[in-house]
Amino acid sequence: MSQTLELFPIGNCAASALIDDGGRYVWACAPRVDGDPFFSGLLCDRDPAHEAAQGLWSVDVEDTAEIRQSYLRNTPILSTEIVDTHGGALEIIDFCPRYRQFGRVYRPLAFIRIIRPLSGAPRLRIRCRPTFNYGERKTTTTNGSNHIRYLGGEVTMRLTTDASVGNILDERVFRLEEPIAMFLGPDEGFDADIAITTERMLRDTTVYWRSWVRTLSVPLEWQEEVIRAAITLKLCAFEETGAIVAALTTSIPEHAPAPGEPGRNWDYRYCWLRDAYYVVQALNRLGAADMLENYLGYLRNLVDQARHGHVAPVYGQMSEPKGATPAKPGLGPTVIADPGKAGHVQPVYGVGLEPVLTEWIAPHLPGYRGIGPVRIGNQAHEHLQHDVYGQIVLSTVQAFFDERLFRPATEDDFRALEPIGERAFELHDKPDASLWEFRGREAVHTYSSVMCWAACDRLGNAAARVGLPERAHYWNDRAKEIRHTIETRAWNEELGRYAATFEGDELDASLLQLIDVRFTTPDDPRMQATMAAVEKGLRRGPFMLRYAIPDDFGTPKTAFNFCTFWLIEALHLSGRSEEARELFGQMLSRRTKAGLLSEDITFDGKELWGNYPQTYSLVGLINCATLLSRPWSSVR
Repeated sequence: MSQTLELFPIGNCAASALIDDGGRYVWACAPRVDGDPFFSGLLCDRDPAHEAAQGLWSVDVEDTAEIRQSYLRNTPILSTEIVDTHGGALEIIDFCPRYRQFGRVYRPLAFIRIIRPLSGAPRLRIRCRPTFNYGERKTTTTNGSNHIRYLGGEVTMRLTTDASVGNILDERVFRLEEPIAMFLGPDEGFDADIAITTERMLRDTTVYWRSWVRTLSVPLEWQEEVIRAAITLKLCAFEETGAIVAALTTSIPEHAPAPGEPGRNWDYRYCWLRDAYYVVQALNRLGAADMLENYLGYLRNLVDQARHGHVAPVYGQMSEPKGATPAKPGLGPTVIADPGKAGHVQPVYGVGLEPVLTEWIAPHLPGYRGIGPVRIGNQAHEHLQHDVYGQIVLSTVQAFFDERLFRPATEDDFRALEPIGERAFELHDKPDASLWEFRGREAVHTYSSVMCWAACDRLGNAAARVGLPERAHYWNDRAKEIRHTIETRAWNEELGRYAATFEGDELDASLLQLIDVRFTTPDDPRMQATMAAVEKGLRRGPFMLRYAIPDDFGTPKTAFNFCTFWLIEALHLSGRSEEARELFGQMLSRRTKAGLLSEDITFDGKELWGNYPQTYSLVGLINCATLLSRPWSSVR
């Protein structure tokens, strides 16, 4: 089977993995989502079915005739059925345990595989070939009678099993005559019956996820699609700190580059405040208050860090290992900020609040389909992206009004947010790298300025809520001043529309977000003219570009899925609902077998590109489904 994005995520908000359409683990990092890939096969430039493939964990059945995969209903637990040409069949159940135990949630860095015979006696081989130092070499092993230890990486992992350890170490072919249980986790003893215990963990994990799904307020239509997207967004949370990563992968390219063209390959395993804002906004629409509350804890720590100019320690994996090469020179940001400056907020942080995400290239990983470079870290941590101040306030303001939360926001929280608002006001008309993170040019971007306006506007709402009318008046005046600036400098009188930059003429799909943040209304003539221009200039068939002009890496060659969902929302809000529903159906048809989307798609809609699963894209799916669905009252 060739390398594709037909990948099924599993996880528990501490551990995560991607399993391909052959039932093979091809991606999993340890000890965190942004750590060294323990299974790195996704970026090894070799068909995972190949005899010499590395960085995987597979169950290979001789004479395979058919493979069927699906999640257990309303869970991230994957079932893979493999049938051979002789009538033999088996089922593999893959999951990461997660359930309540001893008054807390049990979510270890652990992966469980249960292999069950269904018919006949299929012949199989188990290959477990972890790598370390970003694909440089295989781990070494030691073993006991019922376990194998994999050494060499930052974390020693132990595979405990009731299968023959020799069969796994020597990768021997054997008949499957009874179930096999495997628990891959930290180097600790497993002092229990592994078959009974993993089956119990399976039951408890199933109950946990189905109970969580029951708390969601889903739309009448597209329920399965929305539930799958919501579960996957939760898998992108690092629950220990509340961080939400943009995707589980690094360096899946946005498209196949032409010869000599630099690759659009980025590491998305970090917490962008913008992406996380959109995630909690979408899950809020489904009533998932737990995700919001946990992320707010992450934000409060960031705000406190910014107020005092403190920085978190650098995470070990952010340092370049021996043999690494720096990111290509000449592609650094035009606008760079000092991460230690009091009041400064970066667009992206590590999941442990780390501000330094030094970008370097892993030399031992050829890349997805051999398309390099494989980047670790992300240079965006050095950028000025002024929209982040708005996203902090927009994410936080609900806590002043939502009575469901364990910890509603207080006057002290409002006071802590005010420096963020002051920074937003200070920077609303200053150049930045934009939400698209241009590395070689700067401008005053309309979207960034609008988000600064939103920060001040929502602080006015929060001040009124906590009984501070003078502060409400102060922030409302600030918002009015920014609004005047935007309406004066972002409006292009000659073209009769808003531009993506002040005194500019560029088009940018983010202009569609002026409606979502309530800066304007869909029936405003200025917005209608802007929307028509954006659609005409950036739409390619059913799909939308972020922008059409060349950037630091050439001209974009794929559409950006989140922007297509923005277009669907704008079409509906402007009265073109049937067209919006038709386009939404097309987007749903482009999902992987797992029901998910990556970041980008070819203009013909035939292939997905970019990091996966992409939170932006799943947010768009949820938002459009809730907006377009018929109401529940229509069936009562």
